[in-house]
Amino acid sequence: MSVRTTPPFRADHVGSLLRPRALLQAREDAASGAISRDDLRAIEDDAIRDAVRMQADIGLRSVTDGEFRRASWHMDFIYEIGGVQRAEQNLRSVFHNESGDLEFTPAAVRVTGKVGMDHTIFGAAFEFLRDTAAAVSPRATPKLTIPAPSLVHYRGGPAAIDHSVYPDMDAFWEDLGAAYADEIGRLAAIGCTYLQLDDTSLAYLNDPEQRAEITRRGEDAEHQHETYIRSINRAVRDKPAGMTVTTHMCRGNFRSSWVARGGYDFVADALFNELNVDGYFMEFDDERSGGFQPLRFVPKGKYVVLGLVTSKRGELEAKDDIKRRIEEASKFVDIDQLCLSPQCGFSSTMEGNSLSLDQQVAKLRLVAETAEEVWGTQ
Repeated sequence: MSVRTTPPFRADHVGSLLRPRALLQAREDAASGAISRDDLRAIEDDAIRDAVRMQADIGLRSVTDGEFRRASWHMDFIYEIGGVQRAEQNLRSVFHNESGDLEFTPAAVRVTGKVGMDHTIFGAAFEFLRDTAAAVSPRATPKLTIPAPSLVHYRGGPAAIDHSVYPDMDAFWEDLGAAYADEIGRLAAIGCTYLQLDDTSLAYLNDPEQRAEITRRGEDAEHQHETYIRSINRAVRDKPAGMTVTTHMCRGNFRSSWVARGGYDFVADALFNELNVDGYFMEFDDERSGGFQPLRFVPKGKYVVLGLVTSKRGELEAKDDIKRRIEEASKFVDIDQLCLSPQCGFSSTMEGNSLSLDQQVAKLRLVAETAEEVWGTQ
């Protein structure tokens, strides 16, 4: 088995990290006017430096800023796209966990103008991460996570798009793809070599209930995933040489709860053979994600990062159990095309999942140690 010196790495992670208490308090203080935005930025800077150092110290090659400057893994980005606005009404998502249901009601999205990109979204945030990573370790590769273009559409569907602006949905998809391609070019220009497009829709659509909802709003549920795959392909069509682009798929991650269930069977063939990305972060932490059989569609040259360590609970997995599951997955795709990570981020929103900072670090360390024992030193 070969050692990987380019992303995705044998030991990797999705991106978001639990916010330290001091950072959460600072955000509250900034919102109330008790401290300035500059004060908040300085506290964010310190927290990100600590987070990058933690990731490097435990042996991870990819480092993120934990998404510490965001309230949400996706909405902070989407609202900055030209032509996209925060809607007056809220979305309603019902998340599930072992204790029952949990409602999440973020603001909805409206496309009210021609979609475009007039600045580098998260550009300054990435530059700080880039410089911090270089100062911490020459081995550290800064990874930026942004929502996939499908997320601009999935929650609201055609009803969220002003038809006087886009009477033709093909024009919407072309403009959205061009905006993302512009963003990716801008990011490459400031040194981003590892970009992750987070896409819940490609996991949600494996759930028959989610497809039924797509049908209810008048769309073709049997082929919606193909529309979303084409949207990502438009985004990466001019991907510069030297940049790795992966996608991460999950079924919901809010305060240790989830939305959808179902294995990857429904989307697998198109996902692996039509989506033009270099790797796939896939959650496989419990029965909701199904088995490894869909991995039989993975072609040579692409990598799957197995999310075998849950970010939703603090109990630490057994290393031998993880190794057995890696072996099981390798029956369907060459083990040299596999990597290991937690199943999702630890804090997709500011609230974070139900585990401690120490438990988070233990899980990331477990990923690094297990990967080294399976594939060798990175």
